Amino acid sequence: MGGEKKDKKKEKPEVSLDNSTCVYIFPNGDRYEGECTQTDLGSIERSGQGTHISSSGIIYQGSWKNDCMNGKGKLTHPSNASYEGEFVNNQFHGFGKYTWSNGSYYEGNFVENRLEGEGEYHDTEGQIWTGTFHYKAAPGLKFKLQLN
Repeated sequence: MGGEKKDKKKEKPEVSLDNSTCVYIFPNGDRYEGECTQTDLGSIERSGQGTHISSSGIIYQGSWKNDCMNGKGKLTHPSNASYEGEFVNNQFHGFGKYTWSNGSYYEGNFVENRLEGEGEYHDTEGQIWTGTFHYKAAPGLKFKLQLN
């Protein structure tokens, strides 16, 4: 029995992947390249700075924690629509800027992927609308007059 315990200890990886760089190709064709760590169970998690490219062409560049987009980063869709800002558990959460493919954008607060709180919407004509946003509604928006 004493020999069996020693063999089990040898089965555990002795190399730590903390702050290591890895390249991982997922079964669906997604690709991650960046920093990673090894969990106590031996699996590898995205952690630190890295880039994930989905098989559909969505690109995320930024911070990872617990194998999720957490911290600051940029997510770009194949249509060129993008979000740059704060993420929490794979969601837009905190301050950020979402730019639609037509060039209009919203800059302000997000809560769980939704426009939520104070922000500004810049339309395709260069006009700016400010106010409090609640997902798809923004009652009482004000036009921000810019005098040059």
